[in-house]
Parts: sequence; structure tokens; C-alpha cells
Amino acid sequence: MTEAAIQSPTPVEPLFEPLQGMRSLRVLARLLDYPTQELQDACGELIEILNAERRLGAALKSSLMEWCQRLQEGDLLELQAEYVALFDKGRATSLLLFEHVHGESRDRGQAMVDLMAEYSAAGFELDARELPDHLPVFLEYLSMCDEAEIGRWLGEIRHILALLTARLEERGADHALVPLSLLALIGAEGDVEEHRPQVKKEVPDNTPEALDAVWEEEAVRFSATSDEDCALQSAEGRRLAERKNSVKSEAVRIMTATSPSPSANRQ
Repeated sequence: MTEAAIQSPTPVEPLFEPLQGMRSLRVLARLLDYPTQELQDACGELIEILNAERRLGAALKSSLMEWCQRLQEGDLLELQAEYVALFDKGRATSLLLFEHVHGESRDRGQAMVDLMAEYSAAGFELDARELPDHLPVFLEYLSMCDEAEIGRWLGEIRHILALLTARLEERGADHALVPLSLLALIGAEGDVEEHRPQVKKEVPDNTPEALDAVWEEEAVRFSATSDEDCALQSAEGRRLAERKNSVKSEAVRIMTATSPSPSANRQ
């Protein structure tokens, strides 16, 4: 299977190749994509790359590889239906990073501009069909950064990753393994624990009743000034810029790669 097999189905066009050691970030990006036959066909290669990643613990790698196996063997239509139910209904499990900080507030546009500026400065070009804070796109970008930059960014969004992990775990979704793995790369898996009690009390936002309420709220908000609101909301919000300005950055390092164990090659 060729390297192209794990390229993002979204038209993200990097101008340089990612570091070999962090190809696992691209695997994690693919695991959050809408399931396709292409993804299923690539699962064997995804497993190989995960198995070679020494920065993740054996148990976590095993869980990721088992998930890949389930994806490969699963009924595609069922996988797609599960994905839609998980990510396209409600906002609690949104893969748009900024969604979890400001929601639909006006404070969203500048953060998207700032993130796009980061991409451009690194020579990363993004097709307009995906928003810059879409987590799979963000991971594509990180896969081409050095470890210090990866650690910086994962440290910036660790609170979002922890909340997303807790919410996906609450729904019994394998996809929780992705943000959990990202936290594991910086030794922050424990961050999830503080969010679990809160998440258990949350009212589900993906029920028919909750979705109807959202539609009613949007209808009420439509007014003579809504053009301005829509223009700001369509940018998908301001998040990381505000956090970077208000919270002192922590020095976060990627976990050191561990030496191979006797069972490291077992899949």
C-alpha cells in the first residue's frame, strides 16, 4: 500500500513531507474522518504505523490498532451512520476545536484568522472546504511540525482534548482514543478525569428534542442584524488566540519514545 493511502480525503496540500516519527498524527487524523472504503482499505497500513510509534504506551496502541481492525471489518454503511450520529448531531462532540470554547458567540472570527496565519507561515495550504480548526486538518498540520511545536500546540488545546475525550467516552465511542492519544503524547491523560463528573451531568444535545430546540433558537435569532452575526459565525470562531493571550503557556514536551518491547511487533 502506498503512502497516498493515508492522505486526507479532504484536499489539504502540504508543501513538505511530515517528519517520519510523527506519521502517527496523520493516522489519528484519518481515524476521525468520515468512514469510506478508502479508509477501510488503508487500515492495514494505519496499524503498521501505530505499531511503530514508540511515544504511546502499549495498552493505548493496542486499543487503537484493535479499533482499526474493527473499522476494516465493519459494515461501511453502519460505520457511516454511527459517525453521523456522533459528530453531525449536536455540538458536544464537535471536531471543530473552537466550538468547545465560544460556541456560536461573536468571538470566533479572529481566532480562525490567527490559526490560518499560523498555517500560512509554515507553508501549509488548506482547501476552503474544511475549516482550519477541524481536528483532522489540525493534526495534518501538526504532523509536519517539529516536536517542540507539536508539544506547544497540544499544550494549548489540552483542555479541549480532555473535554472531548470525556464526552466521547461517555457515548462509548472508539473515537475517544484519538484525543486521549494526543494527551498521552504530552503526558496529560490525567486531565480527562476532572471532566468526567461534569460530562455525566450534561443533558444530551443530540436528541430529537434538543435538535428541535436549536432550530427554534436559530429562527428566533434571525433578524435585521443577523447578516453580521452569520458573517462572524461562519468563520468558526476565536479560540486559541484568546487562550494564548490570557493563559501563560506551559512548557510541554512530547513523551520520549520508548524502546521496543518483545511484543512490540505483535498486531
